[in-house]
Amino acid sequence: MNKNIINRVLEETKYIIKTNSTVREIAKIFNVSKSTVHKDLHERLKDINYINYLEVDKILKYHTDIRHIRGGESTKRKYLSN
Repeated sequence: MNKNIINRVLEETKYIIKTNSTVREIAKIFNVSKSTVHKDLHERLKDINYINYLEVDKILKYHTDIRHIRGGESTKRKYLSN
């Protein structure tokens, strides 16, 4: 794997553990696509650092579990602002 990719994966990992951010937020900050962030944190990280992978996986699963709530809040804000 390319050193630049490994460095990006490790930086994304540190960031998500520190801030508990979503994939979408990380993609904006690191200027890459959501697909890239997802692949970095789900596939590449497992090969680079398995212990961090387990921690990041918990965070991502939590975001998946609450996404229906966040979507509802977003829709509510959208219609209240009109």
